[in-house]
Amino acid sequence: MKSDRDFPWWLLAVAVLLGTAYVVILMDDGARQVLSTLRRGIWITVLVTVTGFVAASVVGMVLALMSLSGSIVARQAARFYIEIIRGIPILVLLLYVAFVLAPALVALWNWIGLPEARTRDFPLLWRAVLALVIAYSSFIAEVFRAGLQSVDAGQIEAAKALGLKRFHIFRHIVLPQAVRTILPPLGNDFVAMVKDSSLVSVVGVMDIAQLGKLTAAGNFRYFETYNVVALIYLTMTILLSLGLRKLERKLGTFERRG
Repeated sequence: MKSDRDFPWWLLAVAVLLGTAYVVILMDDGARQVLSTLRRGIWITVLVTVTGFVAASVVGMVLALMSLSGSIVARQAARFYIEIIRGIPILVLLLYVAFVLAPALVALWNWIGLPEARTRDFPLLWRAVLALVIAYSSFIAEVFRAGLQSVDAGQIEAAKALGLKRFHIFRHIVLPQAVRTILPPLGNDFVAMVKDSSLVSVVGVMDIAQLGKLTAAGNFRYFETYNVVALIYLTMTILLSLGLRKLERKLGTFERRG
């Protein structure tokens, strides 16, 4: 009889692959130096990803609530933003924010009469984060909207009949049930942002990809350098995926017990 859950042979294969790759790197002086150099970029990648994802989730939730609002202005404004942003490639949006929107924001800052600022006072790191927030908020908004709409409307009507306020309905009835629908695609977006954070290298942010490019240009060891770059990203995404799956299972177990 087939078991409900297959043994994760794929995970064993990945573990063997990663373990072998790291052993090979540690045994090679050149590859070990590359790994040591790229470690500095890991923190930049983590900072860009975590900061960008948290901010994008907040903006995405606001957009989702606007999409479900009773106000036609709010609904149309949210839909306009989502459709426009989703239609622009992330790389193009990143370049636009870094070299067009950022200078425009600085000019607006000065025009308002606030303490004078220069474009170079807006670091490229935070321009890149802003671009990822703008890009991913449009996708996350759709995730939240679908999750909120998945809750049975009858439960909401029953809560209103009992006299619960809108905030309490959202906090105690809608959100806990929507999490089951929201979490898997939201986790996928988080993993995707880890990979898309490598795009910030095109504006000179010293993340893993940018340090890898500079290292390869300096030592001409492209094979070793980009193998290490790929290995770091693969390690990060695999660990995140496993952590998110474990969280999903725990939430499912908790809900069944409840």
